[in-house]
Amino acid sequence: MTPSERLARLLALLVPAALLAGAWIGQLFFHLYPCEMCHWQRWPHYAAVVLAGLAFVVPQRSVAKSLIIVAALLIAISGAIGVFHAGVEWHWWNGFTACTGSLGSGGSTLDRIMNTAVIPCDVAQWRFLGISLAGYNALISLAGAALILGMMRKAR
Repeated sequence: MTPSERLARLLALLVPAALLAGAWIGQLFFHLYPCEMCHWQRWPHYAAVVLAGLAFVVPQRSVAKSLIIVAALLIAISGAIGVFHAGVEWHWWNGFTACTGSLGSGGSTLDRIMNTAVIPCDVAQWRFLGISLAGYNALISLAGAALILGMMRKAR
């Protein structure tokens, strides 16, 4: 692999891994619980981490390159979902989801339902410099995907 391809492979692993780590840290330590659309943004990142990880172990260069490209496209998909979610938070357009909360454990089902907070998709739980977590996911994911794809193109 060329140096550009190696860096693209590393970024294809680190960008989604870092974004997922940030999401989980926010959820577990700062009580920033995900809404349904937040979960939608995580799934492509999970898949990208798996594919980018596989790109480190497959022996065929062409297969590794394909895995990196698909991982970059998955990162871009998460970014596109983030753009949509940020637009819903800013009320630029309506979402099309029924936001739900996690029921947790312990007690009767009715008690858990009654004591579970529903996390609305159209309200940002946290903003920094006016940008929500969905907005940061969109910015970082789309920039990261463009960088990875640009490096792969350069390596050709």
